[in-house]
Amino acid sequence: MDHKHTMEKSRKALPAFAADVLRVAATVRPRVQMKDEESNMKNLIYSLRQICRHNRDGSFKTQADRERMLILIGKQLDEMGFKMDTAGSLKTKHIDALVKRWTEEKLGSGSIKNRMSALRWLATKINKQNIVARGNDSYGIADRRHVTNEDKGRTLSEGDVAAVTCPYTQVSLRLQAEFGLRREESIKFQPSWADRGDRLVLKPSWTKGGRMREIPIRTEAQRALLDEAKALAATTREGSLIARETYVAQLQVFKHHCDKAGIHHVHGHRHRYAQRRYWELTGRACPSAGGPSSLRLTGEAKARDREARLIISAELGHAREQVTAVYLGR
Repeated sequence: MDHKHTMEKSRKALPAFAADVLRVAATVRPRVQMKDEESNMKNLIYSLRQICRHNRDGSFKTQADRERMLILIGKQLDEMGFKMDTAGSLKTKHIDALVKRWTEEKLGSGSIKNRMSALRWLATKINKQNIVARGNDSYGIADRRHVTNEDKGRTLSEGDVAAVTCPYTQVSLRLQAEFGLRREESIKFQPSWADRGDRLVLKPSWTKGGRMREIPIRTEAQRALLDEAKALAATTREGSLIARETYVAQLQVFKHHCDKAGIHHVHGHRHRYAQRRYWELTGRACPSAGGPSSLRLTGEAKARDREARLIISAELGHAREQVTAVYLGR
């Protein structure tokens, strides 16, 4: 009797127990799904990092910016509900969704174009070039305005230099101002190797795009700076202005001391160098520094303007005369 009573009681309890099981399962399944989704995103990010680190195209800055953009793109695709395990899963629909998102966020055309460039690079690496249209106009991306005739030059003052306590950062900044070097070039610079008497020669491994170039040594101030740079570089392992173990570590030192001294937009030193060279070569100020528009020049003045721009373009490490409009205006 007691045994029979117990069995019946167990049968009555079964539905309640089953309901409990279902309730537990309902709470567990989303967690498993969440773990799967997190795993997908981590796999995608890992895949993107691996592609970037096995394809070292461009300068250090170019590589770092590209990897940063692609990681952001991977996270945004995940946020939009696209669950991808690897970068090789990228399709046209993903590109379209990204452009739509960036447009709705009112991201600047320059930023969108940079991201599209990173996507085209990625598409090439995964052998799926056709998933990204060749032209940005296919996506309705507005043209970026490079030429504004706005003065973007920055003068490096004696006060700026005095406010920087790191001698390596000081000399790098002065090299930017005196020779129009990029930040990376001014840190990797090996003065004893570069100094050829009447000109500097920059190694491809220092420059953007790996292009060797020459810059004339024209003034006593430039010569004195090079002598200082040589003495300082002699204290480093490779005879450069990298006092730390790596370029990346020295770059962080450079940024820290510039921030501490209130020195920002150091690319403006290149702009000021270009403006100064234009004055030396033409005898007049460039459009961005208040000079006449090159579009209004005629005859000999127009020819001199073009010749000066070609010289400055080469000294800055660009292959096209048109790029000088960013520095000099038009």
